[in-house]
Amino acid sequence: MNNWYLYMVQTSNGLLYTGISTDPQRRLRQHSGELAGGAKALRGKGPLTLVYQQPVANKSAAAKAEYQLKQLPRSAKLALAASYNPSEI
Repeated sequence: MNNWYLYMVQTSNGLLYTGISTDPQRRLRQHSGELAGGAKALRGKGPLTLVYQQPVANKSAAAKAEYQLKQLPRSAKLALAASYNPSEI
């Protein structure tokens, strides 16, 4: 079974984009235009940086976590990104 991840990407102008995926690095490459299938909202807004990712049990839990994260104010999202340590994943 695939592991799911909740992730946040930051654009060059500071916009935060939240999504879910089984492979956040692949999604970052898609969003950056290296691979087909990136979000239209991120086209032309690079370079993009993966600022947060969190493993989630399954797709349903990931979708719920994505919704909850999107409801947070920008300041809370930035604080979460600032506390992110990639070596803990």
